[in-house]
Order: sequence, then structure tokens, then C-alpha cells
Amino acid sequence: FDEQAEEAIPADVRMISGCHDEQTSADVNNVGSFNLPDPAGRSGGACTSAILQVVYKEHQNSSKHLTFMDVFLQTRDVIKSGGFEQIPQLSSSRRIDINQPFDMMSTNKSKQGTRYAVLIGINYTSHKQGQLSGCHNDVQNIRKYIMDVGNVQSKNITILMDDGGKHTDPTRGNIMNALTDLTRKCQAGDIAFVHYSGHGGRVKDETGQEESGYNSTLVPVDFHIAGQIIDDELYRHLVCAMPRGTTLTCLMDCCHSGSVLDLPFNFVADGEQTEM
Repeated sequence: FDEQAEEAIPADVRMISGCHDEQTSADVNNVGSFNLPDPAGRSGGACTSAILQVVYKEHQNSSKHLTFMDVFLQTRDVIKSGGFEQIPQLSSSRRIDINQPFDMMSTNKSKQGTRYAVLIGINYTSHKQGQLSGCHNDVQNIRKYIMDVGNVQSKNITILMDDGGKHTDPTRGNIMNALTDLTRKCQAGDIAFVHYSGHGGRVKDETGQEESGYNSTLVPVDFHIAGQIIDDELYRHLVCAMPRGTTLTCLMDCCHSGSVLDLPFNFVADGEQTEM
């Protein structure tokens, strides 16, 4: 199975999701309670805020190296302490030893290759219903982290937000174009990061391939016109399109995100699972 997975997905792809498929993800009113550095404040996604708190704390304590299991269990505890029930999940294209040191974006500066990022935050400000308040803050907080700790240059960061034209509008077409452009820019040895903060959804699977009977989706700002982005599209145009020898990490802070990239290996931070 491991060999089949590597043949189907050439790149090393990892996804951190805010919850599993059946769960919803929280929009937090005040991320200041998560002890994040500026520009944190006001509001943000529970998963993004919690995991940043955990990894910033590790970064400040250079003598302590957390494992993947440590990070996900601590992230779950931070989320739970805020009164939320969602359970973070790790998925990957390769089997990961969850007891090895955690590395969200290959923070080792000695690693060669260019580092790219696509950051998407949708507050749905033009919609009368379903508005969120923290997704733009998530983008700014993640941007600060990947620049300060992940060694990503500002020129290599693509931002999509519905903020009145200051950034590229996160329409269906623009999101897919940004992800496709990322796969075309990356070469062997490069490291990529994708962050999505917004609504996630589920639609009926018409192919019969999904065990649950549903496809997980991302909800672009123009979903009412252009439709949602289903997991099959993300798998085909992002996951499988990344070149061999590249590393892609995705942080999906949205509802029903556990299998939105259809990756074969999974670890759920429920306190019971001990290996991937």
C-alpha cells in the first residue's frame, strides 16, 4: 500500500486539519487568549490559533523538541480549554512516525530549495449570512509565522482574501489558479505551504467512491455562482500535481476538513491512536 501511495502521489504531502469530516470548526472571538504574538487579536480560527500557540512555544524553547503526537495532543488540549470539541487530525501521502520531531514547514534553514506559500482567508464579508470574523487574522498570523520561523520570503507568498481589493479575491477560479501556479513553480527540493481559513462543507458524492457518501469541500467567496471546490479537484490539481521531490504542508482550518485532500494515511488526536 505504501508503494501504491507513493506512485499515485509523487510529492511528500501533509495536511493538518482543524477537525475530522463529521465535525465543524470554530471561529474564535478573541485569539488574544491563545497567547500569540502580534498581529494576533480580535478573532481567528480555533485550530490555527491553537497550533500556532503550541509551535511558537516550542520555537521559543529551543531545548525542547515536540513530536508530531505532542503537537497534535497539545493542540487538542488548547482547543478544548477554549470550550471547543473539535479534534485536530494529521493526514499524509507517506506514513509518518508520529513520535519523530514535529516540523510544520521544514524550519531547518540548511535545507536547500525555494519556499512558497499560498494563504487563503475568507470572511464572506459580501454575504448577508454565514459571515466569519477571524479568517483574515488567521492569514496574517500564519504569514508572520512562516516568514519568521519557516524562512519564507514575502515575495513568494500569495495571499487571497475578500478584503475589498487589497488582495486577490478568493473566488473559485482564483483559488484554483493559485494552487495550480504553485504546483508549476515548485521543483524538486522546494518546500510549499498552503493555508485555508474559511467555510468547509460536504456535498453528495455522485461517483460512489467516498465511503461516507459525501465529498468534502472548500467554499470560495463566489460559491453561490461558481460552486464549491470538492476534494477530488484538490487531489487532482494540487496533491497529485506537486512534483516528486517537493514537500507540501497544508493547514485546513474549516469544517469537515479531515479528508479534504483525500490523503491515504491519518492520525486523529483523540488520545487513543498511537501510530499512523
